[in-house]
Formats: sequence, structure tokens, C-alpha cells
Amino acid sequence: MMNQYMKELEQDPFDPDEFVERMVRRSMQESRLKDDQFDPEMIHDIFTQAIQDLKVLQERQERKCTRLEQAVQEEEKLYAAKLAEIMDQHTHCVGVFSALDERMSRCGGRALDVGEKLGAARAPRARAAAARDLLSHLSHFLSPGPVLIELFNDPNKLHEAADIIQKLHTIAQELPPDKFEVAKKKIEAKYDEIERNLIDEFVKAQNQGNMATMKEIANIMTNFKGYSQCVDAFIETSQMNTLLGKDIFSAVLPLCKKNYTIISNVFPNPDQVMSKFVLNIFLLKLQKYIQTKLADKNDVDKYLKNLYEMYTSTQRVCDELVQAGLVSAEGNSTSGELRRDALVNGAMAGANDGYTSMEARRLKAVLSSSLNAYYTEKQHVKKQIQGGGFQELRRDLQAVIGTRANINIAQIENYGGETFLSEQLVQKMINDSKTSFIRCKTLCTTNEVSNTTVALLEILIQHLLIEHVDYALDLGLQSIPIAESKSPPQIYFFDIVNQANKIIRMFEEHFQESVSPCMTSTSKQNECVQRKKSIMDQLENKLDAGLERAIAAIVGWVKLHLQTEQKKTDFKPEGDIDTIASSACLAVVSYLNNVMDKIHGGLEGDNLHAVTLELAVRLHRIIYEHLHSYQFNSAGAMIAICDVKEYRSAVCGRGARAAPAPAHALFDALHALCNLLLVKPENLHQVCEGETLAELDHSILHSFIQLRADYKSHKLSTFLKGL
Repeated sequence: MMNQYMKELEQDPFDPDEFVERMVRRSMQESRLKDDQFDPEMIHDIFTQAIQDLKVLQERQERKCTRLEQAVQEEEKLYAAKLAEIMDQHTHCVGVFSALDERMSRCGGRALDVGEKLGAARAPRARAAAARDLLSHLSHFLSPGPVLIELFNDPNKLHEAADIIQKLHTIAQELPPDKFEVAKKKIEAKYDEIERNLIDEFVKAQNQGNMATMKEIANIMTNFKGYSQCVDAFIETSQMNTLLGKDIFSAVLPLCKKNYTIISNVFPNPDQVMSKFVLNIFLLKLQKYIQTKLADKNDVDKYLKNLYEMYTSTQRVCDELVQAGLVSAEGNSTSGELRRDALVNGAMAGANDGYTSMEARRLKAVLSSSLNAYYTEKQHVKKQIQGGGFQELRRDLQAVIGTRANINIAQIENYGGETFLSEQLVQKMINDSKTSFIRCKTLCTTNEVSNTTVALLEILIQHLLIEHVDYALDLGLQSIPIAESKSPPQIYFFDIVNQANKIIRMFEEHFQESVSPCMTSTSKQNECVQRKKSIMDQLENKLDAGLERAIAAIVGWVKLHLQTEQKKTDFKPEGDIDTIASSACLAVVSYLNNVMDKIHGGLEGDNLHAVTLELAVRLHRIIYEHLHSYQFNSAGAMIAICDVKEYRSAVCGRGARAAPAPAHALFDALHALCNLLLVKPENLHQVCEGETLAELDHSILHSFIQLRADYKSHKLSTFLKGL
């Protein structure tokens, strides 16, 4: 049991309650009797024995712990003694190290002092030796005859000779000119010869791709006055047989990137050399290419296209170089960085001269050509149209006299409904001008862009709005029939209004997209806006005048037709007849339906609202006054009501083509007035006070009731007392 207790006590984690429970279960099993009974005394004995066993086990464990604690204490004493010994050794080592470090510092100081003394003693000796060698070489140049020493004639010793001749050249500058003139000339000649040889060797190494030799020579050449010639030789060799294709602009960036790697590894001042490399491309290669492309100015359109292409391509190349870090966007004069705009202007030097006048001349020519082609296609010869109130009055008088006398004095030409407006033509003209404005914004300088934009806008307004739209409006105004025409007037002006509004919207959009960006923050912006507003007001006035004249022609014909075609028997028939609208009314309604179709098809928005309302008001007045010319019996009153209903249907419309609410109100009131011609006498008072007629003046009601044929016979005035 002792082993069993040890296993249970050493479990992790140990639960004493669980331990007691297990003992209870075991004791219950051992003391179980028959019929599931158990012996309590046996259980008591089992627990008593278990307690004694656990006490024995506890004593054993305590003795074991005591022995282990004694062993740990002995080992701790041993380790403490060993650690003390190690600490003593460490302290000794630190002392020895400090002594060695101090000794090394003293030795280093002595060695440095000795080195400085040796250097001080060696430097004069080295300078004296170098001076001796230079004087030795100088003596050969002071001697008469050519310099024949091996150093200056051996190609393998070129670098050493370059170092010597550079120093001799510096010394020669200090020698008196009279006594040493010959020697100085010899040194100068040899200096130039070695300099040329160095450049030749540099170019040779460049062709071989030997960057180590190139770098060595470049470092030597920095002390020579011909260093810039070495740089020029490198640039010339690098750019030889390059940039020769059709699109040389696309080859600029790769060429610069390739050579920038070489320049960075070879030259001690790579930024300045790279700037000169790029400058050479723009001021020589690209400038020559651009001048060749733009040499022919006979074809203005082609020249301007090429000019814009060259300018934008040059800008694109500069932007690529800026993005690659090879060119600065702003530039820095102190570090030699190239400025983007300076490169563009350098490559395009002189190319933009005369651009503004050429652009204006091209736009004027192309717009004029488009207009002429359009009118030629229409087989129309443009007329000189004289405006003004006197001319309009003269035309109307001639037309009226001719109509009443049946003589054609003033010919009114309607051109078969041709509007002489073309959205396709306008779109082409806008596209041509858009090209001009884009080029203007790109190619003009800050001082030129505003004046050029004003000039181009004036050309566009003259050709598109004045010579095309305004001219078409003048023709349209002349084609509108007079107000007292006997035949139904054909009104084509509504089609002109429709197309003119579309064209004006196209022009407005073009103005915002193309013209305004060229005028941002310039003094000419208000001038352009005012010019546009002025021409728009002019066109709007002519549109309003044409709409007024068209309405007058429609209303005038309706009035004349009703006066001549409406019979008195229409409203005072005898016998039983069908209550349908009169023939005069049906003719007018048929015409008005066609007119309203044209109005709704040609106008929109505020124009449509204003025209339909004005036409309804005038037609209402004509019909109202027309009805006052007749007397009505009951059958005639029914016909009059049918007529008014037809008029209302034609003028006011329904659904999407419904006239404004005031127009409906006018004809509703007229329809209610016509009911007064039919209602029984005893009901007149009640009808007059109805919702529709209550707001009308009583004189209007009286005048309408007096049109009844039975007004006097039935003494209707007695029924109207109290109104």
C-alpha cells in the first residue's frame, strides 16, 4: 500500500478530496457483505491503517529532505570557494591588461612621433628630388635643338610624360618671357602634343570600351586646359551615328541612360559632363532635325502640324529626362543642372517665329473653305442682306400691297424649307478651331497666348456665328410669309430655331473646353467673354424677331381665313343639322395642328413655353373677336361650341405637347362663354355665377349673351338683372 500511496501523492496536480474519495470507494468494496451491506468496523480499521501508513511515509520523506538539504549546503560551500578563487584571478588579469594598455599607448605615441619626424625629413628630400627631376627635364627644353629624351617620345610612358609636361608648363608660366621665350614655346608645343595624344588615347579606349583607361586619362586631363576638349571628344564619339531614325525623339532617353553609366564611372565631374551631353543633343542633333522638318512653309497646314508635333515631342523627351533624374525641371545654375524649358526653347530656336499669324491665316482659310464648299453643295449664292427697320417695313408694305392687289411686288423666297444650317459643317469648323486653340496654348509664349486666342476666337465667330448662323437667320427672317397672306403660310423658321439652338450649344461647349483654358488668368478673358455675349445677344434678338414674325403670320392668316370663309349661316342654320365643327374652323384647326407639330419639334425649354403661350393668347383673342361678329341660334351655338373645342384641342394639345396652364384657362373660359349661347334663359344667372365665369367682367358676359338670336325676342336682359 505504501507504493500505491506514493504514486497517488506524486500525481500532478494532487487533489486531496479526490484522494479521500478513492480510499472510500476501495474500503466500500473491501467491506461489502451480502445484500449490498457493508461492515463499518472494517472501514474504520482500513482508514486507521491508512492514516498510520501516511504518518510513516511522512517521516520517511522528512528524513530524506534533511539529507538533501545537508548535501546542498556542502556543495554551496565548495562553489563559493571556487568562485572566490576565480574572482581573484579575474582581478589579477584586469590589472595586467591595464598595464599592457598603458605600455602600448606609450609605444604608439613614440612611434607616431618618430613617423612625423621621418616624414618631415623625407618630404623636403622628396620635393628636392622632384625639383631636381623637373630641372633635369627643363634643361632639355633650355638646350638648343629638338627635345629627344625618351620619356617624351615613348608612347608607353605617355601618362608619366603628361604629369611632367603639366608641371613644366606651370613653371614655364612664371619664367621671364625674354630670356626663356624659346624654352616656353618648346614646352607649349610638347604640352599641346601630349594633350592631343591623351585625347586620342581616350577616344581609342572609348571605342574599345576600356573604362579603366578612360577614367585614368580623364583624371590626368583634369589638370590640362584641354579637359573640355576631352569631354567634347567623348560626346562626339558617343553620339556619332545615333539619332538617325525617323523618330529620333524615342532614342534620346535610352542614349542618355546608356552614356550616363559610362560618364559616372569615367569622369570626376559626371553631372557637368552629363549636362553638356544632353545640351549637345538638343542644341545640335534635335535642333538640326527640327529645322529640316520645318524647312518647307509653303503648305501652312502641314507646317503647323509638324511644328506642333516637334514641340510636343521635344517636351515629351524633356519630361522623360526629368523623370529619369537626368534633367531638372527647374534647373540649378550653380550646379550646372539644365532647365527643362531651356532645353525645349533651345531645340525649337526660331521655329516658332511667325506662328501666330500663320495659325490665324490657316484657320481663316480652312473655315472659309468649309463654308464655300457647303454653299456650293447647296447650289446657293450668298446674298448681301440689308438689315434695319426701314428694310423690314418696306418688305412688309410691298407684300401687303401685292397680296391685296394680287401682284407679286416683293418676292418672298422660302428656299423650299432649306434652313442653310448644318451641324456637320459646324462640328467640322469646331474641330478645326479646336486644333488651333490647342496649338495656341502649347506653342505661344505667355505674352502671345492671350492676343492669339482673341484673334482665333474672332475668326471662329466671324465664320461660324456670323457668316453661317447669322446669315441663315437673316434668310429665315426673309422667308417668313407676311401676316395677311391668303394661303396658309409655310413656317420653316421653327426648324431654323431648332438647329440654331443646337449649334449655339455646340459653340458654348467648345468655348468652355478649348477657348477658356487659353485665357485663364489673362487680361483678355473678359474681352472674349463679352465678345461672345455680344454675338449671342445679336443672334437671340434675331431668333426672337423671327418667332414674333412667325406667330404674326400664323395668327394673321387665321384671322383672314375666318373672316373670308366663315359664313353667317354657319352659326344660324335652319332646320335640323349635324352638330359638327364648321368647315372654316376645320381648315384652321388642320393648319394649326401642323404648326404645333413644327413648334414642338423645333423648340424646347423656355422658347417652347413662351411661343406656345403667346400663340395661344393671340389665337384666343382672334377667335373671341371673331365670334362677336355673328348671331347664334341653338344649333349655331352647338357648332360654335364644337369649333371652340377643336380650337382648344389644336392650340392647347395634350400630354407631352400640352400648352402652358394659362392657355388652357383662356380656352376653358371661351368654351364656358359659348355655353351661354345655348343655356336656357332661366339658367343664365346660375351659369354666369359658375366657377369658370364668376371671375370674368360682367360686360364680357353681357356682350356674349347679346349674340344670341333670341336675345330680344325672349327679353333676356330681364334674366340678367342683378349680375
